[in-house]
Amino acid sequence: MHSSLKTFTRHPRGTALLQRAIALACLASLVASLTCYFSATPLPPILLVLQAITLLGVLVTIRKPKDVIVMTPQELADRLLKVQESERLRLSRELHDDIGQLLTAAKLQAEWLQRRLPETLQDSCAALRDTLDETLSHARSLATSLAPRQLNSLGLEASLRTHLSRTLDNTDVRWSLECKSRLDGLPEEMVMAAFRITQEAITNVLRHARARNLIVQFQRKPEGLSLSISDDGQGFLPSSHPGDEGQCGMAGMAERAHLLNGSLTVHSEPGKGSRIDALLPWAPRSRERANSSKTS
Repeated sequence: MHSSLKTFTRHPRGTALLQRAIALACLASLVASLTCYFSATPLPPILLVLQAITLLGVLVTIRKPKDVIVMTPQELADRLLKVQESERLRLSRELHDDIGQLLTAAKLQAEWLQRRLPETLQDSCAALRDTLDETLSHARSLATSLAPRQLNSLGLEASLRTHLSRTLDNTDVRWSLECKSRLDGLPEEMVMAAFRITQEAITNVLRHARARNLIVQFQRKPEGLSLSISDDGQGFLPSSHPGDEGQCGMAGMAERAHLLNGSLTVHSEPGKGSRIDALLPWAPRSRERANSSKTS
């Protein structure tokens, strides 16, 4: 984040008008003083009053507190992520409600049409129905990926299994999700961060890794929730500043971990696969609840 993004200053309308009035008064006082100086005439009392009013206005402006909003880089990143999640939720609803309903209506119309078409057009109509079914399935899958609504109802483990199954079952990647401890009782922000980090890692495996095996591991530890994602793909050279090199996915994963005061490290070499290790620490208010869930 750039330092110029940290602080925002807003001047109310009344303050702006006062500053303009003071500037005009200063200009008028300067012109009058110069006129008296060059004409060798004494300063009139009205000019002294104007200068006193100008000085008083300057003092009032200096002492008047400004409406300042200060945001640290972490707060700004947190705000951006919240806006991103809100936009994802909106897009998910539009895909599910609007586009999903239109595709369903088109599918029903295709079924109605197929029952009335001659035999020579049945194959074409069947192909149209298959295309609509596939498009509807992709739209629903994308809506779920944008806003995993099942996180609140099913929890982190079940939601990840559903996402892994939906994303990888039709690929050559064999996957395994290992939860070495129960994942209930986790804070909402931790659950969302863990899901998004895993989701982005899975996307990277499909796009770049050319892996055959993927292992996702979760473990509840005294210091926080531990996450490890490893694959046997082609690997790469990790960057210390992924955002500067166009690796937006890796930068986003690290940002989500850092917003929770956690850590994320990437271990990878060309030809030797990759492993992502993340630790999301417990917040003070949730440490006691997490420990009680562990022992229950």
